[in-house]
Amino acid sequence: MRLSTIAPAILAVAPAVVSAAGSLGFALGTKKPDGSCKYQVDYEEDFDTISTAAGSKLVRGYSASDCNCAQYILPAAKAKGFKVILGIWPDVEESFNADKLAISTYASKFTEQVYAITVGSETLYRGNFTGPELLSKIRDVKNLMPNTKVGTADSWNKYADGTADAVIKGNPDILLVNAFGFWQGQDIDNATHTYIDDIMQAFSHIQGINKNIELWNGETGWPTDGGSNYGAAKAGTDNAKQYYQQAVCGLVKWGYNAFYFEAFDEPWKPTSIGDNGLAADETHWGAMTANREAKFSLKC
Repeated sequence: MRLSTIAPAILAVAPAVVSAAGSLGFALGTKKPDGSCKYQVDYEEDFDTISTAAGSKLVRGYSASDCNCAQYILPAAKAKGFKVILGIWPDVEESFNADKLAISTYASKFTEQVYAITVGSETLYRGNFTGPELLSKIRDVKNLMPNTKVGTADSWNKYADGTADAVIKGNPDILLVNAFGFWQGQDIDNATHTYIDDIMQAFSHIQGINKNIELWNGETGWPTDGGSNYGAAKAGTDNAKQYYQQAVCGLVKWGYNAFYFEAFDEPWKPTSIGDNGLAADETHWGAMTANREAKFSLKC
């Protein structure tokens, strides 16, 4: 199903069906700008900034044990009225077991602050697991935390093309669908259409199999000034502002839930090699600077 049939339908039913806006959250790293680990006070300052700038009270992470994240982020969330989606990195047994231990140790003490747990981030996209293998990991964590929502996060196309069907049929509590107009190499004026189209293809496929799963856009974003380009997608703060206001806020205003990648710049990150084989900067994806200054209005 393409955007030409989806978008008018959403716009037509939104006033009648969607009674409230969706929720907006932010991906949040575990390290300070210099690459050292965050502690409770750092997360509390992050939360104060996110709440003031965007009105959001929700963040997601990727590894509960990285920098002892669960140990420090959960008491900070309690102090500031935030909820957290904790991540488990299952790609290797060492991180899988360390993250499970962190969650079993700390999440049980802060049940009000843990919104959900995601087992893996784009593991199907990278080909690290088959659908049945990932489902087994999800069920392992669900057995550990039976009263907490447990699911996974993956790229929109791995849901839309059937790769994740075993996971969907396994009835996880929550699925996060990642989609970026930028990584589709779209000009900023086409990026919102591509993003909505990709999200709706994934959502439609999932709901055609299992209507009982809570769905979120797990990641979307746009690099600001200093970032790398990707085809026709040009990094820049003005483009990021347009994408945030049109794509992200548009989806949230329609009643869908979304996470923006990411809350703050992370200048400690090394240059990586993108899918196109070129060096890619990953330090300028924040909606705010590393010093917690908003680059544009974050209120939807």
